[in-house]
Amino acid sequence: MSIKSEIKKEGIEVIRALDSYTINSIASNIVQILKNTFPEKNLNSPKIFSDIIKLNMYIAKLPVGCSAKYFYKNKSIYFSVDTSFDEISDLIVHECIHYLQERVNKYGKLIRLGFCDFTDSSLPGTGLNEAAVQLLASKCVNKKAETVTYFDLTFNTISPDFYPLECALVNQISYLVGEDVLFDSTLNSNDNFKNQFISLTSKETFELVQYNIDLLIEMQENITNLNSYNETHSDYVNKVQRNCNKIEEFKAEIKKVFLDTQNTILTAYFDNTINLIYTKDAISSYRTKLYNFRNLIAVSDGYTYFNKYYIAKMSELEDIADDPLKQNQKSLVVYKESFIKTLFNRIKYLLKLIPKQSYLEKEN
Repeated sequence: MSIKSEIKKEGIEVIRALDSYTINSIASNIVQILKNTFPEKNLNSPKIFSDIIKLNMYIAKLPVGCSAKYFYKNKSIYFSVDTSFDEISDLIVHECIHYLQERVNKYGKLIRLGFCDFTDSSLPGTGLNEAAVQLLASKCVNKKAETVTYFDLTFNTISPDFYPLECALVNQISYLVGEDVLFDSTLNSNDNFKNQFISLTSKETFELVQYNIDLLIEMQENITNLNSYNETHSDYVNKVQRNCNKIEEFKAEIKKVFLDTQNTILTAYFDNTINLIYTKDAISSYRTKLYNFRNLIAVSDGYTYFNKYYIAKMSELEDIADDPLKQNQKSLVVYKESFIKTLFNRIKYLLKLIPKQSYLEKEN
């Protein structure tokens, strides 16, 4: 299939190409924004600039619900007709970051785009990547948090217009794992964020959260498509009514999947890390981190999960704080296990039963 055919299949209809001056201005601004946002990253600004000015950029008619799209097969960005280039918006930053995320194999074939794995036909990690890029883009243009309500879910977000639900969930994980780790993996298409989250929860938790975020995007796209059909086929009363019923079902399922995912992130992290508390300082840190997590969650009428969980965990912390012997025993067990494991690994290394590199990796 030709590129023109693929673009048409994507629902993109090119109107005109952006002029060189506008593209150069976008590239220059993107470089400056990234430098200002991540001064510690030592970004290769000249390369980023030269890469972005090579991009093809167009004004185009796009599918309903789409404001811009990066199409990796011809390294082009398509902006909707109402896009303003008077200033650099999170939308423009978002699509340029997608291009910078590209990782290709030796044959030039795309294998990864941030968190999205292109070696798998199902493209796992698409939703996680979109949300991570949007959070980064919103941070770059200094978007302020505001309170929004979608699907009967109320929460604060710096991305009220693009992927708000997905951004809310990824922001929760970012709070637990670290924003720097999230943005490092987003810009550099590595597994640091994924591996850190797994180490603090489990592989199963990561895979479930990743799957659910993809599912949320899919269901919202289904709603958009159904609404679009209803608007253009209002004469088909029975079909429109069936679509309206499906839309309500999707809305209810979106709310359920979101809250289930939010609860999974909460419990997987704090259930695991409470077992790592050995000191009074650790108790205080845990209590503060859990308490502040409430600022990141979405709430709705009848949602009491967080409050009940918080009370239960505070009770556990009281038990730990009131029993110094328990703290000492826990520390002693961990110390013994660590000592024995390290000693055993050292012995195996000395006997050359494991390679040095493997030993060092375990040691780190």
